[in-house]
Amino acid sequence: MESKIWLSSPHMSGKEQSYINNAFETNWIAPLGPNVNGFESDIQNYLKEDSHVAALSSGTAAIHIGLILLKVGQGDEVICQTKTFSASANPIVYQGATPIFVDSERDTWNMCPEQLEIAIKDRIDKGKKPKAIIAVHLYGMPYNVEEIHHVANTYNIPILEDSAEALGSTYKSVKCGTFGDIAVLSFNGNKIITTSGGGAIVTKNVELKEKAVFLATQARDKAVEYLHSSIGYNYRLSNVLAGIGRGQMEVLDSRVDARRQNFNTYREHLKDIEELQFFDEPEGCFSNRWLSCLLTSSETMRESIRLALEKVNIETRPLWKPMHQQPVFKDAPKYLNGVSDDLFEKGLCLPSGSNLTENEINRVTSAIKTYFRA
Repeated sequence: MESKIWLSSPHMSGKEQSYINNAFETNWIAPLGPNVNGFESDIQNYLKEDSHVAALSSGTAAIHIGLILLKVGQGDEVICQTKTFSASANPIVYQGATPIFVDSERDTWNMCPEQLEIAIKDRIDKGKKPKAIIAVHLYGMPYNVEEIHHVANTYNIPILEDSAEALGSTYKSVKCGTFGDIAVLSFNGNKIITTSGGGAIVTKNVELKEKAVFLATQARDKAVEYLHSSIGYNYRLSNVLAGIGRGQMEVLDSRVDARRQNFNTYREHLKDIEELQFFDEPEGCFSNRWLSCLLTSSETMRESIRLALEKVNIETRPLWKPMHQQPVFKDAPKYLNGVSDDLFEKGLCLPSGSNLTENEINRVTSAIKTYFRA
């Protein structure tokens, strides 16, 4: 059998090793150090928009700290996009709050502004105004920033922008990760750039960044002894892993270009198959195409294609299963229009790594064409 084609594998540039070597040579193996500071500066310089960045151990940790900074606590409610990975929603529960799931719109596959307003009004009518909104840029496609933020501002509810999949994406030429009151990034092994495991919190408020760093380093007060007046967390990124991130940041734009090229190649090679529909960019949106996604005509077809590719050692997966369908969230309030359920039934993610070769892309498209010829 031919070698495995992975969905989204890490892609090292060769530039990472010098930063890692420097950490070893200077004995900066302790959790923090120059690479962490440099990595934060690299991200800030990339995002611009007066961003302040705190590098953390994961995107999930960043969402958790973000909710704490927004003062989400026991008994609160937080609106969350239902079409997302569970890491967007789990930290709500960490805080003793209740997730309120809101469905998607067709154009972006992200949170529907109309459903969002319906949910807010209904929660207020029930006596519980939502404390925050978690809006996600799914698969690197920007959410409808203007309309979502208009609704949030109307009801004075802060937005935690989940940009875990969207580093390198833009909305009207402004970088994703800079729109929310607080935003988060992820550098997990499958993301567009990686630190093996890692994430970041982004804010325009330097005091919030400093509070995030304080909470993420066990909330140790300024004192000779170990003194704690707040509950803290061990959430900071290590100096060694930050070195990987510094090398990855040097090639971020080329990684975006490669993933976008993957998507364009798939669309060109498969354009004559009427049963397949590709996820186009709405006006004003520039997606990093973290994953190349398409829609089939049915759940049966989606699964048949997935299994056919699995037989020839090609990894694909369905689109994220909506949070309101997850057993752990079965009792959570939800405001649905059917879009996310339909996307899950019909949607498939194709291999999308920036290290895919021309031969590997051809293997994927040939396998799909073979399925439709059978």
